[in-house]
Amino acid sequence: MSQELGRLEDLPQDYRDDLKALNLVPLWPSLRAVLPPRVPTRATLATHWPYASLKPLLLKAGELTPIEKAERRVLVLANPGHGLENMKASPAMYLGMQLLLPGEWAPSHRHTPNAVRMIVEGEGAYTTVDGEKCPMSRGDLILTPTGLWHEHGHDGKDPVVWLDVLDLPLVYYMEASYHVDGARQTVKQGSGDRAWTRAGVVPTTMFHRSDKRYPMLRYPWVDTRAALVAMAANEPDLDCVQVTYVNPETGDDAENILGFYALMLKPGQTLSLAARSPSQVFHLIEGAVDVAVLDKTFPLVEADTCCTPGYEAVTLKNRSAEEPAFVFIADESPLHRKLGVYETR
Repeated sequence: MSQELGRLEDLPQDYRDDLKALNLVPLWPSLRAVLPPRVPTRATLATHWPYASLKPLLLKAGELTPIEKAERRVLVLANPGHGLENMKASPAMYLGMQLLLPGEWAPSHRHTPNAVRMIVEGEGAYTTVDGEKCPMSRGDLILTPTGLWHEHGHDGKDPVVWLDVLDLPLVYYMEASYHVDGARQTVKQGSGDRAWTRAGVVPTTMFHRSDKRYPMLRYPWVDTRAALVAMAANEPDLDCVQVTYVNPETGDDAENILGFYALMLKPGQTLSLAARSPSQVFHLIEGAVDVAVLDKTFPLVEADTCCTPGYEAVTLKNRSAEEPAFVFIADESPLHRKLGVYETR
């Protein structure tokens, strides 16, 4: 069959006017654009956000805008391929670098998009989620899933910064994005990251398993890092030392739209990741790593972030020959699997 399809301008103007009057559009002139051969049309560009350049602007925002005027003081990591005004890192991922200064409190609210916080630097801050107070330390992952009340506070002495990752673009596209303000939460006793951080066991009081949709809200970096180091020591020939953040009761992904992972690169290691359908975000927790995709190479240092489009292979290289490197990864895999379009090439 011919690859050449009829163009819109091939149709008589009066016919096109009649279609427009009835809100009708001919498919064939746009068919190749929405169903291209073999590789999807992608707006996501490989993009790097160096933390050393971003941090002064974020701290300046703290001087220019009090928390009462910002509610959430965030600089959005926007992908130029999607248009900066759309505030998208990829089709389904929003990234924001958020600042909380000593003594500040970001008020309680809940919203329809799912969110996680990857702590970049600083001590003394916390997020209270559904009544559970989650301390923030570098590398910790904290969930604020859809519909759960959450607020941020800071009792320490230095600025605290974290990376927000939300499925906001998808929820906004579905015309389902909104928030509700709430009163300051009462903190409950207990902490999920203490109860669910022993491999192979879960709390079973009187033989009853938890029915919470999100039983674990904070994933401490000290435990995740220890798991990666133990994996590398236990299987020294293992090429890819990687863990997935999961719901400890079900084993499913920690949240239902985006996937979250931590990866360790051994000293001097180069790791090739196969081309997969979802877009990916790489955030460097420790070390120095080159991220190569298409014709670009991003030299990440600690706290740097980059994103890569789907359907493209990615190569990670640890620039240190003496020390391991640790990378946090977010992607759209759970969404792709639910839609039946997940693919590895």
